[in-house]
Amino acid sequence: MISYSGLLDGLTATGVIISSCVFGLLFFYRSLKLKAKLLTYAGLMVFFAGLLYLGPFSDFISILLTGDNLENPVTIGIYGRLSYMWVAPSLICAMYIGAELIKPDKKWNIVSIYIVLGILFELFLFLDTMNSFTFILKNPGEDLTDTSFVFGHPTFILIVIFLLSVLIFNGFGFLRKSFQSTGIIRRNFLFLSLGFLIFVIAGAGDSLISPGVTLVFIRIAMVSSSWMLYIGFKK
Repeated sequence: MISYSGLLDGLTATGVIISSCVFGLLFFYRSLKLKAKLLTYAGLMVFFAGLLYLGPFSDFISILLTGDNLENPVTIGIYGRLSYMWVAPSLICAMYIGAELIKPDKKWNIVSIYIVLGILFELFLFLDTMNSFTFILKNPGEDLTDTSFVFGHPTFILIVIFLLSVLIFNGFGFLRKSFQSTGIIRRNFLFLSLGFLIFVIAGAGDSLISPGVTLVFIRIAMVSSSWMLYIGFKK
């Protein structure tokens, strides 16, 4: 039977995925309505960001349906692959948005760099999964699998680069743009900045914090980041 900790972990992961799908669809709808390509990238980014929780969600569903974890014992790292295979597409969309709004003349130069880094990340993720993560499963059939990056491994180094890039370029970049703007544009840039800042902080926290009550607040923050991004792009 699933434990209280496992239930919290699974339900919050499910909530993040559902909210990301909802906000992603809202972005797609507005993109079609306004014929705004940037909103399509925003929708894809939010959608892929939600799928970062596919690992715990799948583990949760597996316990509910079969009474056992998705992979017990962990031998090939399905959990890690399901969770982190979405990092690169989400990052590329995020950097496209940042580049389009901050450095449109250098947009494809910036995005190209992260496409290459994203491909490298995916290669290390799929070809060296078991060395990329530490997998912890204390109570099989009760708790969800917990993962953490192995310090110093290329996947760890790349994820740090990705998070810092989004934090600095999008988070602080949009914050700077908000200070340079007025009225509704200032408000929009401020919401975009907060959305990206919270996304990075919550994403980093989620990978560092063990399952428990604290994780609930981190995932609520992750949901709120999608809402802030939506508000930032709304007008």
